[in-house]
Formats: sequence, structure tokens, C-alpha cells
Amino acid sequence: MRKNVSVALALVMALSLILCGVAAEAKDAQIAVVVKISGIPWFNRLEEGVKRAAGELKVNAYQQGPSDADPAQQVKIVEDLIAKGVSAICVVPNDAKALEPVFAKAKAKGIIVLTHESDKQKGADFDIELIDNKKFGEMNFERVAKAMGGKGEFAVFVGSLTVPLHNYWADVGLAYVKAKYPEMKLVTDRIPCGESVEESFKKTNDLLKTYPNLKGIVGFGSLGPIGAAQALKKKGPAGAVAVVGTVIPSHAAPSLKDGYITHGYLWDPADAGYAMVAVAKAMLDKQEIKEGQEIKGLGAMKIVTDPDTKGKVITFDKILDITAESAGKLGF
Repeated sequence: MRKNVSVALALVMALSLILCGVAAEAKDAQIAVVVKISGIPWFNRLEEGVKRAAGELKVNAYQQGPSDADPAQQVKIVEDLIAKGVSAICVVPNDAKALEPVFAKAKAKGIIVLTHESDKQKGADFDIELIDNKKFGEMNFERVAKAMGGKGEFAVFVGSLTVPLHNYWADVGLAYVKAKYPEMKLVTDRIPCGESVEESFKKTNDLLKTYPNLKGIVGFGSLGPIGAAQALKKKGPAGAVAVVGTVIPSHAAPSLKDGYITHGYLWDPADAGYAMVAVAKAMLDKQEIKEGQEIKGLGAMKIVTDPDTKGKVITFDKILDITAESAGKLGF
């Protein structure tokens, strides 16, 4: 009997030590969010969500990113975080393919890997999306088509030719236009603008010189439509060229009001930052990530399996409609 009591006490003590270890591990966990580029309004807003999640969920979560939208710089940051021994790495990729080897290294060390804006990413535990990406791509092209009267010349801006979602939206949107609006003509291959107002301003001027009959621009990357609008203001009346795309509402509000940006679609980047930290924290706490699970402020998640990569994608439905009337009311 005495022997059985001793064994039971030993088991209780061992279990207590294990639970204390798990609690300490969760308390000391580091969740690093790596964005495409630091210092631009989009990712400043995303960082607000990271910080809010860190405070509310009581976890050490922080954001960093390269000084330019450079895949090599981003890979180096991830490598440094692996060497540092962080618990989870959440990345908004500049180049999904370039990240695959470092994601494999992270997973081999037991580090949780999440992505955002990269639903065909290989090597991540989950990709997290705030929108239905096919619907989002088609909505942008439908809106520019409507503004153009369903015909005429148009162009497409992306952050770079390797940014996963920008190019996916362009792919599905161009297919949509080809099927529904045969009188619309893409004047040139999609144009990389480097997440830069200056670059998109320059590329818009180049387009207007080469294609004087241009009637529309779809811009993916929050600064593409801004630079396009600035260029158009120097060239002619509002509405002569329709500009539709992803924009920060407060950043785009003046151009929406004066008509040089026609329409914007977006989700709140802060929600994306919050969601990445919340999912990483749940995984560190050994919670099962499952269909219907609630994230504060975002509702219930859906989980789908990408048919090509077999990767798991967590999705929410948070598309925002950005107009001259709504831009000042969205809070960012």
C-alpha cells in the first residue's frame, strides 16, 4: 500500500513539473512576424494588430521586416530568427519559393511557421487569409471594367512578380475579364512597382506616354493606386483613367474624394496581424486549430486545403469596400 502511495505521489510530482514546464515555455515564447517591407502604412497598420494581440493574449510577439521589398533580405531575417530560437515565425512573403528552404529549417527545429497573403505556400503549418482570394481578385477587375464601360485599354500593377497574392489576384482577374469583357485589352504584362509610391508614379507616367488611350489601372500593393493617382492628377481630369485596387483608406481618401482613385478593396491589416499571433499562440498552447474556431473580432474561421500544395489555409470573410464616403469611417 505504502509503495502504491509513493508511486502515485511521484506521478503527481512529475505531472506538475511537466505542466510547469509547459506554462513556462508558453510564457517565454517568442512570436516573430516578418513583413515584406518595414515602414509603409500597410505594415504599420498590421503591426498595430500584432501589438494588440501581444497585449491581450499576454505573449511576446513583435514585428520586423526588410528595409526594401527584397526576398533575400526577408530570407536572412527568417534565418536569424531560427538561429535565435523563436517559438513561431509568421511571414508575409515577398517570394514564396525563396522561403521554402528556410521554412524547412524552422520546422526541423520545431518552430511554428505561419504565412499571410501566400495561400499556395509550401512548408507552412497554416496560411491565414482575411478574404476569399478568388472573389477579391475578380471584384477588383469587375469594378474597373464597370468604370471603363466594359471596353478599352488597361494595365495591372503588382508589388513584384514574386508576391504570391498580388499575382494570384491578377491571374484570376485577367481570366475573369477575358471571359466576361472581350473588348477590354491588357496593354502590357503586369508591372512591378516595388511597394513604392515613387515607382508607381513613374510607371504610370511611362504608361500614359506609351498608351495614350489607357482607360484603367488595377493596382495591387497598397501604394500602387496612390502613385497612379498622383501621376494622373498632373495629366488630366479625374476619371479619365479609372484606378481600382488595394489601398489604406486614410491614405487614399483625398484621391477617392477628388475622383483620381475610383474604388478600393481591402481587409484591415491589423486584423491579419492579430490573427497570425492568435493562431500561433493557440498552437503553442497545444490547442487544436479547427473549423469554426473563433478569433476575437474576426468570427469563425474556415479551413480549406489547397488543391495544389495540400497546405492548410485559414480564411475569414472580411473584405472592406473603400469609397469616398467610407474611407474616413474605417478607422485606419
